[in-house]
Amino acid sequence: MRRTLYTDDHEQYRATVREFLARDVAPRFLDWEAERRIDREVFRTAAEQGVYALSVPEEYGGSGETDYRYRMVVNEEVARIGATSFGMTLGLQDDLVLAYLLDLTTEEQRKRWLVPFTRGELLGALAMTEPGTGSDLQGIRTAAHRDVPGDETSDWILTGSKTFISSAATADVVIVAVRTDPDAGSHGFSLLMVERDMPGFTRGRTLEKVGLHGQDTGELYFDRVRVPAENLIGTEGRGMAHLMSHLPQERLGIIASAYTVAREVYSATVRYCFDRTAFGKAVGDFQHSRFVLAEMETELDVAEAYVDRCVHAFNAGELTAVDAAKGKWYLSELQKRVTDQCVQLHGGYGYMLEYPVARAFVDGRIQTIYGGTTEIMKEIIGRDIAGRARP
Repeated sequence: MRRTLYTDDHEQYRATVREFLARDVAPRFLDWEAERRIDREVFRTAAEQGVYALSVPEEYGGSGETDYRYRMVVNEEVARIGATSFGMTLGLQDDLVLAYLLDLTTEEQRKRWLVPFTRGELLGALAMTEPGTGSDLQGIRTAAHRDVPGDETSDWILTGSKTFISSAATADVVIVAVRTDPDAGSHGFSLLMVERDMPGFTRGRTLEKVGLHGQDTGELYFDRVRVPAENLIGTEGRGMAHLMSHLPQERLGIIASAYTVAREVYSATVRYCFDRTAFGKAVGDFQHSRFVLAEMETELDVAEAYVDRCVHAFNAGELTAVDAAKGKWYLSELQKRVTDQCVQLHGGYGYMLEYPVARAFVDGRIQTIYGGTTEIMKEIIGRDIAGRARP
């Protein structure tokens, strides 16, 4: 069926994105994988080319374009060249860090952080996860207290640690979820912006992951870090609410990447199956191969309809946490299943990292874990069902 998500404007934008990726990413991303880091200069170039931070208002250097279909175009084109680590890092900045900078900052904070962010000169990270907490954000132990109790103008003194933080080594600023009132339950959390080189703020080791080698992931430590009062993000005591309100966009980003990567891996596998021969005929001409391809294409087509609905709902301000959770678990599990089947259809070549399908297999395994595990997504949906079922 013909897809109706995009307009001519989006297709014109696609040409810009494709040209940028061909020139600045495709020749380099395998080197970034080997070096375990992405050259920061590419984010400046992406910003200059309009592939980054589109939703920033014009007064801060952006174009004010909030239509998520442009982000979908970027996801599709990144998936087409297989630069998953770059795409995930771009998504972290555009779908997560930028959302917090746009929604929760003061005018003074926007001038300090949003303006250089929009130029690709400042990279951010979001630090929620701690050793032993995982998806259980209520278990956060990293804490901060006022230097002068009761004085809202005094500095925060921050102590604790975070782990599994994307862009931990390269981030210039880190939005840190902390406990600021141990007696206030879910209302006892706040968000603090920690900046590079603040005394007491140190980076731990860069973690060795199964995949996504170009995207650095690491540990962060805070030893009585003095954070200025003006670095509070949003409202004191509403940190958990701020985190929850931004989860739909985070999960939409995962939905987008899961679908686009799965679709591209599938398309590459179709080509392979009808180029590769075994026992005198194309691999794709065996009935079993045809059935597997038929199942994958059908599942992807059905999933595409939900992805497009999520994009339209987000643009309309109607994407709920429950609907995003549905898409997140289903699309990430579908991606895992599709890439596994595509590896099998490639045979031994599917296990070689020189083939994009092998890199997609290891890079995609994290999708069902970060941003909330599949099990947590189902719990969110199940609680909603129970709430609606009870009188």
